[in-house]
Amino acid sequence: MFSKILIANRGEIAVRIIRACKEMGIATVAVFSEADKDALHVSMAEEGYCIGPAPSKDSYLNMENIISAALVSKAEAIHPGYGFLSENPVFSDLCKSNGLVFVGPDSEVIARMGDKDAARGTMRQAGVPVIPGSGLLRDVDHAREEAEKIGFPLLIKARAGGGGRGIRLVRSADELAQNFQTAAQEALKFFKDESVYLEKYLTGVKHIEAQILADNFGKVICLGERDCSMQRRNQKLVEESPSPALSEDTRQKMIQTSLRAAKAAGYRGAGTIEYLYDKDSRFYFMEMNTRLQVEHPVTEMVTGIDLVKWQLRIAAGVPLEYNQEDIRFSTHAIECRINAENPYQGFKPSGGTIALLHTPGGPWVRFDTAIYHGYTIPPFYDSMIGKLIVAARTRNEALRKMRAALCELIIEGVEHNADLQTDIMISEEFESGNYTTDTLERILKKN
Repeated sequence: MFSKILIANRGEIAVRIIRACKEMGIATVAVFSEADKDALHVSMAEEGYCIGPAPSKDSYLNMENIISAALVSKAEAIHPGYGFLSENPVFSDLCKSNGLVFVGPDSEVIARMGDKDAARGTMRQAGVPVIPGSGLLRDVDHAREEAEKIGFPLLIKARAGGGGRGIRLVRSADELAQNFQTAAQEALKFFKDESVYLEKYLTGVKHIEAQILADNFGKVICLGERDCSMQRRNQKLVEESPSPALSEDTRQKMIQTSLRAAKAAGYRGAGTIEYLYDKDSRFYFMEMNTRLQVEHPVTEMVTGIDLVKWQLRIAAGVPLEYNQEDIRFSTHAIECRINAENPYQGFKPSGGTIALLHTPGGPWVRFDTAIYHGYTIPPFYDSMIGKLIVAARTRNEALRKMRAALCELIIEGVEHNADLQTDIMISEEFESGNYTTDTLERILKKN
C-alpha cells in the first residue's frame, strides 16, 4: 500500500479522499490555488503546495506544477478525484513517466472511452446496446445526410465531451446547421477537439448508471445502479439507488451488460457505465466515465463498500475481495447536490462568506462538504458546495429522511438550492419514481 499520495483536486472530493487516506494510514499532500489557501482540504492534509493563481488552467489543470509538487513531497501516487485532470490520458501518462501511480485506469482506456465515437464502437463489438447514431461528421452536409437516416429530434454531441458541454438538441432540419457549428465551436473551446457526431434524442427516458470496480487481475464487479434522471441541462441534481424504475430482471440484465462492457474496455479501477432507459424497459449505452463519480456516496450507502479506499487498493495492486454474488443492496439511498446558486432566478451563481452552518445528523445521514463557518466561497470553480446523502430500509423511509434533513440544513451567507431540493422531494413526480430527464423543468414551472 502507498505511504503517501497527492490529491490533485479541491473542495469536497479532496476532503473525502483525505478522510479515506487517514483511515488507511496514508499520508496526504494537498495542492491548492492562490484562491484556495484557506480551503479545508489544505488544512486537513499533512502537506500542502500552492500550484498557481486562481484560474483552473493555471492551477488545478497545470500538470507540470502538480507533478512537481508530487515529486518534491515524495508522494508515490496521485488521486485525481473527479473533474479537472481525472479523465486526461496525457496526465495519466505524465504520472507514469515520472514514476507516479495514477489512481485510475490506464491512459489508453481513458482515451478510448473519452472518445465517444470509439467508445460506442467498443460497446457495439461487445454486444452492448447503443443509442442509434452516426459516426464522426465531416461537415454540415454530412450531418444532413446522417440526420435523414436517424430522424429528428437528435443530439449533436462532442466526441471528447463531458459535463453537459458540447451537446446541442436539434428538433428539425432547419436547426441543424446553426447547432452543428455551435456544438463544434464549444467542443473546440472546452476539449480542443471539434469532432462531433449525431445521436437519436430519446424523450421521456431515465438516465441510469452502473457502478463498476475492476482490479488488475481480471476481476470485475458491478455495485448496482444509480438513477440520475433528475437533472438540469444534463447536470445532475439528485441521485438515488436502487432505481425505482427497474424490475429485478432488468437490473440483473444491466449488471451483466455492465460487466461485459467493463471487460471489453479493459477497465481497471472505479468507473461507471451510463445508460438511457426508456418506457419499454430497454436500456442503451450512452458513455463510460473513467473516474469516481460525484454521486459515489449513494452506492457506498447502499452496499457498505468504500469506493475511494478500493480505488487506492486497486491502484496499489490489491485484488478485489468481493465476487458479484457478494454484492447486496440492503438499503435505499438518495443524494441531493447543494449548489451555491438561486434556482428561482435563473440559477444565478452565489458567492460570499458562510455566516452560519448547521448540518443534519442522525443515523444514515451524511453531508460531504468542504465549507465551514467563516469560509468564503471563491467564484472561480464549480457551484456545488455539498452533497446531502441519506439511507433507509425503504425508499419511502429514505424520502422522509431526506425531507427532514433538508429542513435541518442551514447555510447562511450565500444563496443555495436546498429549497428546490425540497420541492423535488415533495413532488408527485419524484415520489412516484416515474420522473425522467425532463421532469425538473416541469417542477420549476410549478414553483
